[in-house]
Amino acid sequence: MIFLKICNLIVGKLINNSSTQIFFLINIILITMEKLISCCGLNCAACEARIATMNNDDELRKETAEKWKTIYHVEDISPEMINCTGCREEGVKIGHWSMCQIRLCASGKGFKTCGECNDINTCSLISGVLKSVPEAITNLKNLN
Repeated sequence: MIFLKICNLIVGKLINNSSTQIFFLINIILITMEKLISCCGLNCAACEARIATMNNDDELRKETAEKWKTIYHVEDISPEMINCTGCREEGVKIGHWSMCQIRLCASGKGFKTCGECNDINTCSLISGVLKSVPEAITNLKNLN
């Protein structure tokens, strides 16, 4: 939420400020950008489903559903299904959350994330995420 508050502040000031002041404000955003790291290391704050949920953005829900049909090969996903606050946050969850094997494994071992597990580098459950989203491992390591 800090990120959204800063964005609102910047939008209000952009019209009458110099480029130096705008550059300074953009740097503040980058430094304070919200990160909500999931069990597997994905940054939920950057997830289109979370952004659509937090902003109640039906157009983004529609775009995300269409995009995810292709990316994840899930033909029956609809814009109404694109609602999530993040897997480790309170609130609504995306449909597969309750059966996510990565999340279930981590919580079953008493971990908040896979970054706490000694088997992370050899784990077959999380290997696909780490291969397709290399920054996930960095996110997990930075939590510890």
